[in-house]
Amino acid sequence: MPLAGKRLLGQIMLANASILITGGTGSFGHTFVPMTLAKYDPKRLVIYSRDEMKQWEMAKLYAGDPRVRFFIGDVRDKDRLARALRGVDYVVHAAATKIVPTAEYNPFECVKTNVMGAMNLIDACIDQGVKGVVALSTDKASSPANLYGATKLTSDKLFIAGNSYSGASHTRFAVVRYGNVMGSRGSVIPFFLSQAAGGELSITDERMTRFMITLEEGVDLVWHAFDDMVGGEIYVKKIPSMKVTDVARAAAPGARHKIIGIRPGEKLHEQMISTEDAYYTYEYADHYKILPSIYSWGVDPHRIKDGTKVPEGFTYCSDNNTDWMSIETLSAWIDAHRDKIGNI
Repeated sequence: MPLAGKRLLGQIMLANASILITGGTGSFGHTFVPMTLAKYDPKRLVIYSRDEMKQWEMAKLYAGDPRVRFFIGDVRDKDRLARALRGVDYVVHAAATKIVPTAEYNPFECVKTNVMGAMNLIDACIDQGVKGVVALSTDKASSPANLYGATKLTSDKLFIAGNSYSGASHTRFAVVRYGNVMGSRGSVIPFFLSQAAGGELSITDERMTRFMITLEEGVDLVWHAFDDMVGGEIYVKKIPSMKVTDVARAAAPGARHKIIGIRPGEKLHEQMISTEDAYYTYEYADHYKILPSIYSWGVDPHRIKDGTKVPEGFTYCSDNNTDWMSIETLSAWIDAHRDKIGNI
C-alpha cells in the first residue's frame, strides 16, 4: 500500500536512540558523530564502514565512550547490513563512491556501491524495523551529466520509493541534497591549498561556479530532515555560491591560475533543483523541499506544511543563486579551519 498522507512516525526522537551511519569514517561522519553525541546523547551511535584503518583512527577519538560503536561492513553486503541494523532506530546513509573521475573510469564499482548498496540498505532497514532513514545526496543527482550523478539520482529514487515498500514496518525514508562541502577530503579547497606552495593553481574552467556549505550545516540539514519528514522528501538547503576562481584567490592569494579544461563528467555549474523538480518543490525560510511525484505525495499537505510553491520553470543552480560568498568570508573561514581542511 502507498504511504498514507499522514505522519506515521510521530516525532523523531534521536535522544536516547540507536543511530547508525554508513560510511561514517568520512568527512560527514567526523562532524555528524560529535555534534549528535553532544546535542542528542543517543544510547548508541554505530559507525558502519569498510576501512578498518579509518575506523581504528576514529576509534581513538572516542576511547572510553560506550555510546560509540564500530562495525566493519560494506553496503554491498546485505547480510552484514542486517546484522549491523539489529536494534537500530535511525540511519544516516553517507556511504558512496563520490569522486567523479573515479566513477567514470570504474562504473561497475560505482553502481555496486551507490545503487546496489542503496537497495540493500532499504531492504535491510525495512526488515529490521528501522524507524527513519536519511540518505545523503548531491547536486550532481539533479540533471546528471556523469555516472556518479546518475547513480545518486537512482539512489534518491530508490529511497523515495522505499516508503511505499515498507508496509507494516512503517520505515520512513528521506533525502538531503547539497553541493560542495567546504574543506572536505578531496574537495576543491584542500586541492588548492596543496598546490599553493608551487605558486600555480589548476583551474578547470574560469567560468565555473560552486555552492558552498559547511559540514556543520550539512549535519543540521540531516537533523531537520529527521524532525520534519513524512517520507519521500528531498531537502535542499539554501547556501551561497562562489566562482571557482574566487575560491582559488581565497585559498592562495597571488597564485597564478592555469586553465586545464573540464575533467570527465564535470559540470560548469552545480544544480540542486531542476525545472522538472520545480513542479513539486516548495520553499521555506532556509531550505527547499522537493516532494515525490508518485502516489500524489507531491500535493500532500502533511508534507507541504507551511511551504510556498516555487514558480514554474524555477531552478536552483550555483550560477543563478542570489546569495554569494565573498573572498574575504572564505579566507577567514580557511584561516579558522586550516588544521582540519582535507584531513577528514
